[in-house]
Amino acid sequence: MAVAMVTTAVQQTPTIDEPVYVATATDYLHEHRLRYNPEHPPLGKLLIAAGVAVANPHYDPSYTGTQGGVGRHLLYESGNDPGRLLLWARLPVIALTLLFGLVVLAFARALTSTAGGLLALALYTFSPDVIAHGSLATLDLPAAGFVLTSAWLTWRARERPGRYLPLAGAALGAAVATKMSALAAVPVLLALAVLSVRAALRRGKALPGLAGLPGGRRRTALSVFAGAAVVALVAVAVVWAAYLAVDPRLRFTPAEPVPAVHGTRGRLVDLLPVPEAYRAGMRVQFGLEDYPWQGYLFGHLYTGSRWYYLPAALLVKTPLGLLALGAAGAVALVAVRRLRVAAPYLLLPPLTLLAAAMTGARDFGTRYALFVPVFLAVTAACVLVPGGRWAGVRVPGGRWAGARVSPRQWAGVLVLFAAVSSLRTFPYYLPYANEAFGGPAHTHRLLHDSNVDWGQDLGRLADRLRQRYPGERVWLVYKGAGVPSYYGIHAADPRTVPDGRVHGLLVVSDSAVAKARGKLAGLIGNSRPIDEVGHSISLYRR
Repeated sequence: MAVAMVTTAVQQTPTIDEPVYVATATDYLHEHRLRYNPEHPPLGKLLIAAGVAVANPHYDPSYTGTQGGVGRHLLYESGNDPGRLLLWARLPVIALTLLFGLVVLAFARALTSTAGGLLALALYTFSPDVIAHGSLATLDLPAAGFVLTSAWLTWRARERPGRYLPLAGAALGAAVATKMSALAAVPVLLALAVLSVRAALRRGKALPGLAGLPGGRRRTALSVFAGAAVVALVAVAVVWAAYLAVDPRLRFTPAEPVPAVHGTRGRLVDLLPVPEAYRAGMRVQFGLEDYPWQGYLFGHLYTGSRWYYLPAALLVKTPLGLLALGAAGAVALVAVRRLRVAAPYLLLPPLTLLAAAMTGARDFGTRYALFVPVFLAVTAACVLVPGGRWAGVRVPGGRWAGARVSPRQWAGVLVLFAAVSSLRTFPYYLPYANEAFGGPAHTHRLLHDSNVDWGQDLGRLADRLRQRYPGERVWLVYKGAGVPSYYGIHAADPRTVPDGRVHGLLVVSDSAVAKARGKLAGLIGNSRPIDEVGHSISLYRR
């Protein structure tokens, strides 16, 4: 997994969100101020800042502009090497992604066995979505991993609540201090903390400070309240600590206007015990939710959102082996008595987060639901639970007719299938689609944006043009944060001139192809497709 992620990080140019996060992290380091990107809390960007500090880029704090403009200025207009800076910014996220793999292993092993832990780890390490987003300087994978870590620590608190509940609160706080979408997991994990405290009490293990109280309902009620309070207070403390780490004086001077939010949403924002910059970020998020975004699903372009978008996109972009084993593991969680107690810890957090994400206005990709493959890998391990009375499946015919295939053998075959599927897409993990939907070469016909084309292949496009099409006239419609001229691509926008002048190579990002209407659709329609780059950029001959 480390090899796959580092290789991908070296080869990919900036995705759309990365320049903003890297510039914000650089501003944290140099200016210690809360100015850019308030819609996402600082913790994930502080992690990115650890890599930026090693790269030590030149930074001009006097530059004024939007957060996207600041990112572009830092990468391409300040004398920095964007490839080197991005690699260092991505490496801390890569390291954290690998550490979350150990959480997957530990959680699955505690529920099942060493074999189950290794099965979960294999599914996690070969998950294309995890590799794709774990190799970027973005926030989606860190937030998902922190939620998983909090669920695991809350599970461990059933044995030692005094030790693990504060740690679970810290992990929950880290998730909420990385992405605000993790707020939906807070009530679920507080409820799980209550379950863990009650389980600990049944084992005669009380929270420190409450052991001397007499038994009965009063002690149970106090213990349950104290357990949930510990998780909540530690989580809030971590959020405050993330902001204080940027600026101990908590000065908030946003570079762009923060929209006003009224009604119930505004009152809820004002009630949260978090810094003002966090509340401002929530207002920005609510403003973004009110925007009429365009979506694209199974060849259909639409305005607004579809509640079934994320489940459908996950079916396309999750390996079939992981889908099969995850579904079987979920059935085992409910059907096998000794596993049933773990079902809330493995099923409720991802289902709650998925339900919340499905109500969002931005149908941009499975990165909004990365917690699903992460939790699904752990859930899949439950098919190997020791003592589970699973009947084998008889082979219907052929040389091995009548032989029984055990669950462990079926699991091994499905893990191998998932691994081969992942290896076949290397190093193009962002546009991955499983075999049922035609593989990564066909993803752009089904989905768009970060599912396929997030601007990551600009450098590969430059190499392709130099190697195969030297000296040809290039017309470019590029969706991304990179600067084509930096990579030696000298092209014009075909939409700005009459159709009759567009001759030579027409190069279009696949997200732009999916959303093409009017003039661009006409240009593509009477051009001949000749090549593609990274399964995310199409080349046509005119």
